[in-house]
Amino acid sequence: MSDWIHALPLGWMALVVFGGTALGTAAIYWIVVRLATEDRLGTFKAVSPGLLPPLGIIFGLFVAFNAAQVWSDIDRANAAVNHEASALRAVVLLSRPFPADAQTRLRGLVARHIRDAVEVEWPAMARQRATLTVIPAALGEALEMAFALPVVGEGQVDAQREIVANLGNALEARRQRVLVSRSEIDWVKWLALIVQAVCTLTAIAMVHIDNRAAARLALGLFATATAACIFLLLAHDRPFTGHLSARPTPLLQVSPESPLPEKGS
Repeated sequence: MSDWIHALPLGWMALVVFGGTALGTAAIYWIVVRLATEDRLGTFKAVSPGLLPPLGIIFGLFVAFNAAQVWSDIDRANAAVNHEASALRAVVLLSRPFPADAQTRLRGLVARHIRDAVEVEWPAMARQRATLTVIPAALGEALEMAFALPVVGEGQVDAQREIVANLGNALEARRQRVLVSRSEIDWVKWLALIVQAVCTLTAIAMVHIDNRAAARLALGLFATATAACIFLLLAHDRPFTGHLSARPTPLLQVSPESPLPEKGS
């Protein structure tokens, strides 16, 4: 799907999906009615109503197949953001045994990484342009600093080891969110879903060709259900795009922008 439709507000997205489905359904009805001449009417009437349940079941399976991917991507995106936030928070907490200047620098690097993630990476992920080519500069500097920390005693040794481990966890979580940001329902799956919907709508029109009012009612009901399914999938299709996307709120909540606490407070 195109970037523009994913970036639409939900109201406009619903209008586009439901309006497009209504126009497509009207076109199918008009074509079937126009083709239902005396030569073809008998053929249309011979289409068994028993064909509709299998078509509906196949359509439902296609929706469920795509929905499973969408929900999995959303869960992965939220989990990656939460894990990254937890790892960065642990880094800040574990820096307390070290001198104030080391704490300040480490907190500053974590805060810088979070700012870069929110201001640079999130818009890039929304456009599916984020890549893993370059390691985040702030996290890279934080790792270098963690390895170079002068340690005294077992407490600082353990803290240094945990800081390095959590910075690695943060890098891995960032990798996961960048990877999942490029996930979406591909055009083959969308095409299969739409073709199945068209086949079902066409069969409904043929089965009810003798009763035009019943045909319009049945088409309207199935078209509305189809539009609702497409709208639901489309609104959640890209984990970091649109108004229902994964937000950087957990990262912002752990950002160490506040000054260091006073000793003994």
